[in-house]
Amino acid sequence: MNPFLILAEAESNQVMPIDMLWEQINRLSWLEALIAVSFGAVYLIYGWRIFKVLAVVCFGMLGLFAGMKVGEKVGSMLWGGIIGLVLLSILSVPLMHWAVSALGAVAGGIITSSLWYAVGLPSEYIWAGAIIGIIAGGMISFIVFRISVMLFTSLGGSILIITGLLALANIYEHSQTDSKDFVHSLVNEYNWFMPAILIFATFVGMVVQNKLVKGASDWKL
Repeated sequence: MNPFLILAEAESNQVMPIDMLWEQINRLSWLEALIAVSFGAVYLIYGWRIFKVLAVVCFGMLGLFAGMKVGEKVGSMLWGGIIGLVLLSILSVPLMHWAVSALGAVAGGIITSSLWYAVGLPSEYIWAGAIIGIIAGGMISFIVFRISVMLFTSLGGSILIITGLLALANIYEHSQTDSKDFVHSLVNEYNWFMPAILIFATFVGMVVQNKLVKGASDWKL
């Protein structure tokens, strides 16, 4: 489960992929949810240590998705996905700085579009909010590369942790006899809820990572 693809692969008639996110939450078993929280915690706190691997994985999944789309049109989704996966994974290694900067820009776009959605601005113009974040995230990535690393890893970890915790809460709620679908209401009826906890968790992750990076003299970009 790639956290960026969860948010990027929205349905054609939906501006924010809340239904897709809820489907992921509702589909997870308790074991899968715990795994998501565990990997998300590593992603969130120690992403700065393994950011190169995470960048390769993210671009590999992007290549897989794009390759499957192209392969579907030319007659082979399997080979299209494999070629896309291998190609973007390999290309991301020598172009690591650009790959991480691109992920930082995407993370910025996700955060600003989430803010746009949270405050109830016109949903048909949410792309404007996303563009602002993409430009800002891209610029910051080239000015202070470390921020880009912390931004995309903290956001990715936050998405996994939040998805896992909400899935566990949803499983627990449905195990009760007087279930009122409170978790479902929070996710689907309150625009501010998901953006608020996502941005808060991302901020916490960046603060923690910044302290750990400062204390690690052997860390190199």
